[in-house]
Amino acid sequence: MMRAKIVCLDRNDPDEEQIKEAGEIILKGGLVAFPTETVYGLGGNALDPEASNKIYTAKGRPSDNPLIVHIASWEDLDKIVKEIPKKAHILGEKCWPGPLTMIFNKKDIVPKETTGGLDTVAVRFPSHPVARKLILASGGYIAAPSANISGRPSPTKAEHVIEDLANRIDMIIDSGETDIGLESTIVDFTSENPVILRPGFYSEEDIREIIGDIEVDRALIKNDSRVKPKAPGMKYRHYAPKGDLTVVEGERGEVIDEINRLIKEHSKQGQKTAVLCSDETKDRYMGAEVISLGSLLKEDEIAHHLFDVLRTLDSRKVEVIYSEAFYTQKIGEAIMNRLLKAAGHKVIDLKNKR
Repeated sequence: MMRAKIVCLDRNDPDEEQIKEAGEIILKGGLVAFPTETVYGLGGNALDPEASNKIYTAKGRPSDNPLIVHIASWEDLDKIVKEIPKKAHILGEKCWPGPLTMIFNKKDIVPKETTGGLDTVAVRFPSHPVARKLILASGGYIAAPSANISGRPSPTKAEHVIEDLANRIDMIIDSGETDIGLESTIVDFTSENPVILRPGFYSEEDIREIIGDIEVDRALIKNDSRVKPKAPGMKYRHYAPKGDLTVVEGERGEVIDEINRLIKEHSKQGQKTAVLCSDETKDRYMGAEVISLGSLLKEDEIAHHLFDVLRTLDSRKVEVIYSEAFYTQKIGEAIMNRLLKAAGHKVIDLKNKR
């Protein structure tokens, strides 16, 4: 039986009484799922250790995987971090409110239950109007990972949240589909040089143009490490569909030929197979369910559709999935980061098979 109250709110003119009710749930230690411009978040009081523990329990999330603290004003940042480096302030002025998370050394007011046991805190200032109103209504600090069962594709629609968490939380705010569809870029400002720990809407090039030299954690493109994660999503498998997903990389024609060959093999075994591809190649596959994520010329569209498509494949009970690689110009690294994690880093690299 469904426990969460479902509330539909106009993103640009949300009902103030319902926002107030949601804020009171969070202030009393409850959990509310809400929309942001990236994906839906599962919110609890970031300054309440018990609320953070409830988030981990509801998601089935490892407790050493840090939560992001969402704020709705610059003034609130000063209350939870020890210092704001100059470059962080410059980057925030350009990218906040928006899909950027920055990591700082935390003040004691932020419990380690929220930060995964670390002395650092990840902070984001979202641009979605419903998210911002909810943050203010609930005291100014909401800890919110993605509102899904840990390991599942992140939710870009309220129905995804309902599917995963309706019986585990207090309220779900439905304001329609999210805009971006991939989680925020994460930049760590606690080292001597800023480091990108997770790619997102803001690319390495974007950030470099704003603050100059920046490092990129090369673990972004490697398999999960055994180190304690400093940012959400660095250590554990994420975004995984129920079907067996493999990414096929190489020259476009060779990728198409290889996937078509594999489709035939699985067809003989009676397995339901699907292909994730682009508009440019969708007509070149046969014998499988073919789903285009969008045009390679519209990479925002590909990012926007990725998680929803992975959930659609689950609903259609697809057993085997092959995906093209999507190394597009601006946010291709972010798309591939999510896709490779969804595949558990299973890759057929045709370039190295020649």
